[in-house]
Amino acid sequence: MIMGFANLFADGFSMAVSNYEAIKAQREFREQVRRMEEEYIDRVPAGELEKIRQVFYRKGFSGAILEEIVTTISQDRQLWVETMRIEEHGLQSVELDPARSAAVTFTTFLIAGAIPLLPLFFTSLGIQRQFFLSTALAAAAFFSIGMLKSLVFAKPVLRAGFGTLLTGGTAASLAYLTGYLLRYVFGIE
Repeated sequence: MIMGFANLFADGFSMAVSNYEAIKAQREFREQVRRMEEEYIDRVPAGELEKIRQVFYRKGFSGAILEEIVTTISQDRQLWVETMRIEEHGLQSVELDPARSAAVTFTTFLIAGAIPLLPLFFTSLGIQRQFFLSTALAAAAFFSIGMLKSLVFAKPVLRAGFGTLLTGGTAASLAYLTGYLLRYVFGIE
């Protein structure tokens, strides 16, 4: 039980830090692209105007409407830069807070990860029942996470549930197998 909770906190922290660093890196990259686009607008405005023109031409605009769009966008420097970030680089303007995202990741990881540890509190069940109940709870947690994910990504509920169950079950099986093999290698009973 102690190892389970220690591992849960360590893994949760690792996931939170990874999430924090990824979002921070995305933010820094978006900022770098913004600075680069501002520099291009200053140095080569005609080329950047043509890029805007080509973007909206590919979207089906032409003639006077196309020129009106280009003029409107290029009159607002911030809009011009944002349009280039989105259209040329595929970067959305949604900014996530790295610290908040890390905290949410850590909290949800702890909640979901604690579920399979619950049977360990009931020592009267015996080790085999605890193990099987823990396995069933882990499977239910993975399947539920997949089902919730289906709501966000508009995928079929059962497919998403089983997909997450398969992925999570594989990871859990790998962890169990590693522990089992190490126990055997070191002769721990």
